[in-house]
Amino acid sequence: MIEPFTVPFLGRALAELALLALVCGPVSVFVFVRRLSFVSDALTHTVFPGVVIGFLAGGVEGIVAGALVAGVVTAVVLTLLTRGGALSDDASTAVVLTAMFSVGVVLVSRRSSYTADLTSFLFGRILTVTPRQLAETAVLAAVILGLLLLGARALIFRAFDPAGAAAAGYRIAGLDLWLNLVVALVVVAAVRAVGTILVVALLIVPAAAARMLTVRLTVMAALGTGLILLAGYGGLLASWTASVEHGISLTSASAVVLLLVLAYLLLLPLGALRRRRRRPAPARRGSPHELVG
Repeated sequence: MIEPFTVPFLGRALAELALLALVCGPVSVFVFVRRLSFVSDALTHTVFPGVVIGFLAGGVEGIVAGALVAGVVTAVVLTLLTRGGALSDDASTAVVLTAMFSVGVVLVSRRSSYTADLTSFLFGRILTVTPRQLAETAVLAAVILGLLLLGARALIFRAFDPAGAAAAGYRIAGLDLWLNLVVALVVVAAVRAVGTILVVALLIVPAAAARMLTVRLTVMAALGTGLILLAGYGGLLASWTASVEHGISLTSASAVVLLLVLAYLLLLPLGALRRRRRRPAPARRGSPHELVG
């Protein structure tokens, strides 16, 4: 149960997932409460052209910088489009997603040797995480947690009562930009580990699964973090066991995501049971004599 993680590359992979769990658990709660699943999905795709440009400009080491620039640009553009009210949130997100991802595809198609180098960033390459990449993820995680701590109260206020938040003096557009930037930073932090496609599972599934057990946001964040840690450990162990002992190729990042989804499915009956218990019992209809009396 522990011996495989004494192998350096597997130990680094587990450490990377632990860092991602610390930020994806809390951020997934805000994504869930604000119903930003589509926005999160869009951000995972819109960083792709930044990944390509960063790779072309500086190789593997330039990926984070390129993804960071693309993520910030996407967050700003989405906030500006939705603020004007000319387009709905879904329409604005769809426009930005298709435009940015198409740019990435065009850039990739002009490079004949892109397949082995760049497709891994769509699906992740967590077993090749280096100490430098771990350090970069740790720095991004510290920044993300700092932004959440500074803006948590205002972001929660805006999520549940936007009119009240505006009346209290908060800038709604600024808070939306704040949260979009946080989500973008999470995507940047996770892009090389689990890929631009699978990272969306880390931003949606943990809070959705934790919601089956509690309605308290802090507890949801803690449970989401714990679920990612358990899925990370179990997914890496399953991938190692399948590959080494049984000769079956099982992608580590995919195994982690599948375990997260499995946890969500297993918790669904508990969520239904909680809702049934909280549902008020129908009022008993009395007889006419009881009503008159």
